[in-house]
Amino acid sequence: MFAGTLRNDEMENHWEPKILAFLCNWCSYAGADLAGTSRIQYPPNIRVIRVPCSGRINPLFILKALQGGIDGVLVSGCHPGDCHYLTGNYVGRRKSATLKRFLEYLGLEEGRVQFSWVSAAEGGKFSQVVGEVVQDIKKLGPASRFVKEKLLVRSSEFGVKTKNNLRTPN
Repeated sequence: MFAGTLRNDEMENHWEPKILAFLCNWCSYAGADLAGTSRIQYPPNIRVIRVPCSGRINPLFILKALQGGIDGVLVSGCHPGDCHYLTGNYVGRRKSATLKRFLEYLGLEEGRVQFSWVSAAEGGKFSQVVGEVVQDIKKLGPASRFVKEKLLVRSSEFGVKTKNNLRTPN
């Protein structure tokens, strides 16, 4: 075996989920910032997109992330009743309920997309939520449903001859 290459069973043991998080600017993003400045540890699997309000997240953004190969999505906003835009998190809550039913109808595993409420003063809770989401996604395994764009690898690296030396991994 070449240095730096892993067998399939080794890759499964070393797999870490990629999680995309849409965080409300006023509460959840500030909570994440508080966790960081307080040096509260949480898994590094999360990639954050700061949005003005959880109610402004288009459900198509979540579907597009899943199509692109993201293993899990977290949407987090202000607690209901504490929105800086008055009713934005209520809109987000209704969208999340509708999206969950739609994803269930499509056959996506429950837990692949999660929603939470974290305030600016809850850095510890943010860390806890991220840890729980990472553990839930690890239990589900890598995303395979709805993934449209697969990573291409050079077949010559595996000693396989194909047209243009490209193939999709199994």
